[in-house]
Order: sequence, then C-alpha cells, then structure tokens
Amino acid sequence: MNIEKFQESMYQLIVETSTKLPRDVRRAIKAAKERESAGTRSAMSLATITNNIKMADDNVSPICQDTGLPTFKIKTPVGANQLVMKEAIKNAIAQATKDGKLRPNAVDSLTGENSGDNLGAGVPVIKFEQWEKDYIDARLILKGGGCENKNIQYSLPCELEGLGRAGRDLDGIRKCIMHSVYQAQGQGCSAGFIGVGIGGDRSSGYDLAKEQLFRSNDDVNPNEDLRKLEEYVMENANKLGIGTMGFGGETTLLGCKVGVMNRIPASFFVSVAYNCWAFRRLGVAVNPETGEINEWMYQEGENIEFAETEAEKETAAASETQANVITLQAPITEEQIRSLKVGDVVQINGRIFTGRDAIHHHLMSHDAPVDLNGQVIYHCGPVMLKDAEGKWHVKAAGPTTSAREEPYQGDIMKKFGIRAVIGKGGMGPKTLAALEEHGGVYLNAIGGAAQYYADCIKEVEGVDLMEFGIPEAMWHLRVEGFTAVVTMDSHGNSLHADVDKSSLEKLAQFKERVF
Repeated sequence: MNIEKFQESMYQLIVETSTKLPRDVRRAIKAAKERESAGTRSAMSLATITNNIKMADDNVSPICQDTGLPTFKIKTPVGANQLVMKEAIKNAIAQATKDGKLRPNAVDSLTGENSGDNLGAGVPVIKFEQWEKDYIDARLILKGGGCENKNIQYSLPCELEGLGRAGRDLDGIRKCIMHSVYQAQGQGCSAGFIGVGIGGDRSSGYDLAKEQLFRSNDDVNPNEDLRKLEEYVMENANKLGIGTMGFGGETTLLGCKVGVMNRIPASFFVSVAYNCWAFRRLGVAVNPETGEINEWMYQEGENIEFAETEAEKETAAASETQANVITLQAPITEEQIRSLKVGDVVQINGRIFTGRDAIHHHLMSHDAPVDLNGQVIYHCGPVMLKDAEGKWHVKAAGPTTSAREEPYQGDIMKKFGIRAVIGKGGMGPKTLAALEEHGGVYLNAIGGAAQYYADCIKEVEGVDLMEFGIPEAMWHLRVEGFTAVVTMDSHGNSLHADVDKSSLEKLAQFKERVF
C-alpha cells in the first residue's frame, strides 16, 4: 500500500466527517424542521441548526466544537498491515487537530493534561476487522461528550420512572428505550439519534449499541421484531414533547436503530448510545494497494444543501419569534437580570468569558484572573487557531452541557458576582436557588451550533489559565448579537424542570404492554 496516500485519505475522511453531515442525517433534520410548529422556540432552534450546517459546509470548519473521541471501524482484506494503517491514522488525526478540524480532546485521566494533538492512551479508538472483500472499509464517528454522557445501560428486570417494571422480554426492552429518550431531555442536543444494543455483557452491549450508529438512518432492520420496535420508538418517542434542545416541540428523536446479540442467563442488558443532531459519521472504500478513496458512504439519495434562500427564510421566521428580543450589554446589572423571565430571547454584546469543568473547579478555591462582577460565563470549549502573528481565532464555539457544573455554579456566581451563564441543557435546583437569591439567569444556547456562535465572536481579547488546555482555558471573547433563550430566571422558574415534568407525565401513557 501507498501509506502516504492512505494517510491523506484518512485525513480527508476526518475533515469531511467533522465539517459535513451525511445525506441521511440532513434529510432527517429537514423533515424535523418541516414538522415543527412555526414561531416556536424549537422552530427557531432548528433554523439556527440548519444555518449552522450551511456555515460549516461553506467554511469547511467543525459543525460542533466538541469533535469528540474519534472512533474508527475498519474492515481490511486478509494480509493488510494494520499496524502501519494505525500509525497513518494517528498522523492524520494529529494533522487535522493542528489544522483546526478537530479540537484537542485527549486528556490524561490522572493528571488532567491535554496532549494537544488528540493522541494518547486509547485515543483515537481504532477497531480493525478482517473480511473476504478486496477493499478497505473505513468508517469514522465523531461523538461529542454531551451526547456520550447521556448514554445509558439497563439491567433487566428493573423499575423505570413513569413506566413501572421492565421485564426480560421485548416489551421490557421497549420501555428501556422509551425511558432512555426521556432521561436525555435536551442535554444531548436533541433532536437526536439512538443506537440500541440488546444482550451481551456490559462492554460488548455498549459496543453493539454504538455499532448501530454506523447504520444508515434510512435502512430497514432485517429482523421483523426489531423493525417493529424501531418504528414504534420513532412514532412514540416524538410524543414526549421534549423537542429540539429540550425546549418542547414536535421532534425529539430523528433515528432509532436496534441490534441484538446473545447473552448469558444471569445478565440481560439493554444498552443505549445517544447521539446529538450533529451526527458526524462518514465512511470510505479505500483501494488497499494505492491507498486512494474509491467511494464515499452514507451519500445515497437526495442531498439537502440548506441553501442561502432557505436560510434567509428561516431567519425571517425566527425574527417573528424574536420580536421582543432584549439586548444586554456586558457587564449586566442585577436590575436588568431580574427583569428577565423564562422564554425571553436575549442578545448579548460586549465581553463574555468561557469556563468549563477545570475553570469551575479552580474558581472554587482560587481568585478569578479577571473581574467577573456583572459578567457572563459561557460554558464552551472552543476550537482555536493561532495565526503567524500570534493572534488567536475562533474556529468553532458552541455551548457545552451545563449539568456538569451544577456542584459549582451557584457558589461561583455568588462568590464573583456573575450575572448570567450561557450553556445548553439547563442546570439543577442548586443553581436555580442561587439564581433567585443572587439575581442571575441561565441562558440556553443552541447545542452544536458552533459556526453560528463563532460568527458572533468578533475578537479574542485574551486568555487565562492555558495550563488547562485550549478547551478548558478561560477565553475573553468580544461578542455581538449573541442570541440565547432565558430558560432559568431569577424568580425560581425553569423551563427545563417544566419540560422534564410534562414529558414524564407523557411517558406514563406508554406503561401498558405493547409487545
């Protein structure tokens, strides 16, 4: 094999996967947008999502800033040198990271040190399999941490909130899958896709679930029982009313694929791999001698480009929803914050500061490197590139899941006088109580819309705590027109809690046996 050409082919696969959604996913998102009621928060979110997809296409930049843990599934002809191929893939990963197509995500689990090139123990994941065919089948999925954290595994029999007992049968499996969609809420960047693995042990069950995500969203399950189960879930999960970003709405799930394997008598696992709307999964057929790409996979059927004219229509429709957009200039006063209520759409101008897990942990026991009184913290780990003059540029900058900061957020806001937090998926009762006591709001941005929000960032004005790595550093960003929705206010109201409660009530209607 021409290993240099193979490495180039793997680089192309990585870039395309990070920046361009496959056709089956685009069609599912288009159908969801057409189903959604006009003028709703979900409709506005879907308009932002489709606009973001086009911007990523045009800019050849990451759709979402969290490019996840690259996972390759590769089938090779007998005799192919997998060791050499593995080394080429690692080189391609490092190059793509250097070029800003991937965010450096490989973190030492003991020291917290970021390798900076997406390489390290166990990273990337590369799974080889031999087969009888005469070409290399290489597939890649980039699954971010927000949706990875909403994976869930059930051990049957079990008791499920809202659904009661799930037994060791097809109906018990059905209940587990329905519950998995409910528990994800908006934290996994819904509307999403799920892969389900029935059977196996704890590790092989999750592997089987993730393997289902490599299936085309348009395929039909050859197992009749599983086909009916997939269709049932797709019809009824969308009756839960969770909707895009957990804002409520018509579409909560965009795809469901189920696989099955044998198990031992004592164990009965149902494993669910959740994937966000930014379903970055592509594949290529590679010539084993030349290393060149012969064919791209997941590109069958109609291609949805989300053209400018459509984006303009979406923007116009969204503007109707945003007729009462409230402009906030950072720093923000307590009086301004207390005038906001759940459902308000705001646009922020001025400086905001990024802060994720490492920053929040650090601020609990240290002073802030900057004055945060009246300021805005953005739960974001951006993709950044430095130019030849040493100036930083934002390549992707969508929100990360906020729930991880729940142990810290309320205390941090009160300690430093922070007035607003931007993130996705909402936060819990401790933060809600602090917002009411201190005078703060939680603003939900659109998960995955990394190009849309990067466009709102006009300048990188500084950075602190770079020892935590690019994703975890505190970036000082000057923004204009940064749009988000108030989903937790200073009056004790939480849209996330309301949607959770209503969707749990709707989940209960699926308690009775179906299969």
